[in-house]
Amino acid sequence: MALKSTAGLLQLKKHNTHSLSRVPSGKAFVSTKRFTPMATITTAPALGLSDTFSNLKKQGKVAFIPYITAGDPDLSTTAEALKVLDSCGSDIIELGVPYSDPLADGPVIQAAATRSLARGTNFNAILSMLKEVVPQLSCPIALFTYYNPILKRGVEKFMSTVKDVGIHGLVIPDVPLEETEILRREALKNKIELVLLTTPTTPTDRMKSIVEAAEGFVYLVSSIGVTGARASVSDRVQTLLREIKEATTKSVAVGFGISKPEHVKQVAGWGADGVIVGSAMVKLLGEAKSPEEGLKELEIFTKSLKSALP
Repeated sequence: MALKSTAGLLQLKKHNTHSLSRVPSGKAFVSTKRFTPMATITTAPALGLSDTFSNLKKQGKVAFIPYITAGDPDLSTTAEALKVLDSCGSDIIELGVPYSDPLADGPVIQAAATRSLARGTNFNAILSMLKEVVPQLSCPIALFTYYNPILKRGVEKFMSTVKDVGIHGLVIPDVPLEETEILRREALKNKIELVLLTTPTTPTDRMKSIVEAAEGFVYLVSSIGVTGARASVSDRVQTLLREIKEATTKSVAVGFGISKPEHVKQVAGWGADGVIVGSAMVKLLGEAKSPEEGLKELEIFTKSLKSALP
């Protein structure tokens, strides 16, 4: 379903009853069911989102943030993809939790969610996978999920559950700012950073309120509409970045429509603190001839994007 404007998601007075989530990346090669896995390495616990950005800023670096859909093509491949993304230098990984009506997502991620759900992926299975994989990752994971699944589970229970498997951040695209109070309180209690989104159509006063409430980083949606690869990144992003930077010292990452090394380089040059790449990653894994092939292509593509960043 196309959106008139992602800003609409943030401005909604009612939340939608649809939900989705996104997950981060990792280090080894292919599905543990099909291959001899690399030796399991337990790394030091990853830093949180804002600490990750602080460290990168000190080094003059921009955060690379890939997104993949959990369970596409299957959860064992997702586990390996997280390790591949991590080993290729991802700074934060967004993991999408599939839902039947992913409102903010374009056709690529919608199709991935449909395939994942058709294979029987559910939230408990994703949590089990994360419990095993997160200790092997050196970068933090942020879940991308819609609001309704959180409400169904109960905000308090949801936050403590994701904290227990090592999640550091949360992105909820369809929750209006006015309804984030309980979420923020429970997230804070569980040391989870609640990332908030602002868009090209968000009024300036509202943008200032959003960035003030955001934790981890501010997610700047680069274009109006749903996620998906685009031919170019709007010049408007440069102006929006400047306006947000005037309103806050928090880190700002740009997402939606970024799919090529030249996009990554351009957005970093405009002053973004982080760059988020989703649909292009999901497409590689979802449309590969085999999981092995998908993971190899994911590795090559991730390295090409990472090398375009300072």
